Order: sequence, then structure tokens, then C-alpha cells
Amino acid sequence: MEVGDTESININILKKNMPVNATNDKFGWIAPDFNLLDVSGKKLSLNDLSGSNGTVIAFICNHCPYVIAIAERLSKEAKELSKLSINTIAIMSNDVMQYPDDSFENMKLFAKNYDFIFPYLFDESQEVAKQYGAVCTPDIFGFNNKNLLCYRGRIDSGVMNSDQKKIDRELYNAMVKIKNDGIGPDKQLNSFGCSIKWK
Repeated sequence: MEVGDTESININILKKNMPVNATNDKFGWIAPDFNLLDVSGKKLSLNDLSGSNGTVIAFICNHCPYVIAIAERLSKEAKELSKLSINTIAIMSNDVMQYPDDSFENMKLFAKNYDFIFPYLFDESQEVAKQYGAVCTPDIFGFNNKNLLCYRGRIDSGVMNSDQKKIDRELYNAMVKIKNDGIGPDKQLNSFGCSIKWK
């Protein structure tokens, strides 16, 4: 193997693992409905799962270090939001042939390990991720009670470092504002993580 070939491979590896930023410049669109298989074995739709005061939809996966870093906090925030009748839904859209760690069986284990009280759905065709414009894991969308997008940002200021003394609960605070006012905060910081693994 030539030196140039080695450099090319190293650059490709770096690109593959570089974080991707989700955009947050388009709001007010209606969440597309879906009908996906949950880790419980049931097929569930957005209409089944929407919260009366709002809904969080998080595109995540099992293997991504960015997701693993926030999974415990996502589980905790979902429990707190549920007390306000704001529901959380997680969706896994990665190609499981390329990334077997993200398989449906491993989704079940991931949901159990992090005590998810919310559905964790398998978007096998990747059509739902495309409809929502999801680009990374985690990619977090916050909708009001009319299923209009009001928030697209990160879970909190801790991101990869949950050991900070004070973490700004950006998702939670945004969803409380959305519940009370019907609109999201003016300032929203992009979520970022591994790219969705397309087929």
C-alpha cells in the first residue's frame, strides 16, 4: 500500500466519525405521521403517541457515543416531561446491515438498560428519518400540541460531559415554554452527533 493510499483511508475514517450538526432554521412544519415497530413488538403511530401538551421525537441509535453520552439524561427528561403530558418518542433509522449494534434486538436491550419509559421505534426503511430531515444521532425535535415544530436542538448544555456541576436543561425548558406559549425559545443550540447511517 502506498503512503497516499494510507492517508486517504485515514481521512475517510476521520470523516466517518466527524460529528454532524442538525440545522434548526425551519420551524412550524407539521410532524409527518408514521407507523413503526416498537421494541414492545407493537406497531405504533404518531397519532397513538402524541402528548396532549407536546411531543419530543429523538432520532437516536445504540452504538453512537454521542447518544450513549446523553441516553441516561434523555430517559430522565422524558420522565419529567411526561408529568406535564409531553410525550417522548425515540426512533432508530440506521442501516443495521452496516451497523449490527443498532439491530432491533439490541434496541430492546438499549431501551431496557436506560430505563426508557417511552417508545423506541425501528425505522427500517429510513423513510421517517428522510421525511423529518433527520441527519444525526441524536437529532431532537420538539413539537407543540398541534404537532408543529417549535424546537430542534440539543438535550442540554452538558452534551458529552454529564459531570458538569450545572447543566442548562435546554430541551426540558424549551418544551415547558412550548406547552405554555405554543412556541419555542428564540435561542436554540444545534444538536450534533454521528451521521445517520444511510443504506
